[in-house]
Amino acid sequence: MLAALRSLTLVWPGLPWLWLRGSMAGLVLAVAFAVTVDVAIVTTFIWPGLVELPLTIGCWTAAGVIWLASTVSAVAAFPAPLAGPPPAEVDPLFRRGRDAYLARDWLTAELRLREVLDLAPTDGEAQLLLGTLLRRVGRLEEARDALEKLASSDSGAPWRQAITAELRLIAAGGRIAAGGPETLPIGGETAGREESDGGRAAA
Repeated sequence: MLAALRSLTLVWPGLPWLWLRGSMAGLVLAVAFAVTVDVAIVTTFIWPGLVELPLTIGCWTAAGVIWLASTVSAVAAFPAPLAGPPPAEVDPLFRRGRDAYLARDWLTAELRLREVLDLAPTDGEAQLLLGTLLRRVGRLEEARDALEKLASSDSGAPWRQAITAELRLIAAGGRIAAGGPETLPIGGETAGREESDGGRAAA
């Protein structure tokens, strides 16, 4: 049933990426197609004398070309369904990465978090922590790219506030004052998940 509903997004250009992944490019394409179809309908059925016939034909042709090209493209690269529950080894790896982050062992933390994302690419919590780590070590472009990608995906939905805070820190230069205990960017937003996943973030 869910697969059928996802396939229905192919009916409208740009909708698969807009609806399933929150893509800005998908939004632009969907709006462009809507405007083209609206102009074609108005000049054909409502005010047929408003513009010359070739322009009306051009609008319908453009709408058809947009629909065909976007549908073929979407079928070829249809967004994959979000992954199900992560493998059992993901949670221990995440805890090791989190503990290394708190200990400021950046190399170990990055290695463990990337292992998590190899096993569970849609793990938003690990993506956020990795982006924060990259920001902490001064790799600001990588951090910005990772966080912006997370913000535009379904995985980032629970972490909007933390992502916004991290992007502001990057814009301000990336680093915060050293000397105090290391903190997690996800502490205040994980309480519900800690209970539901057997204490992943609290272990």
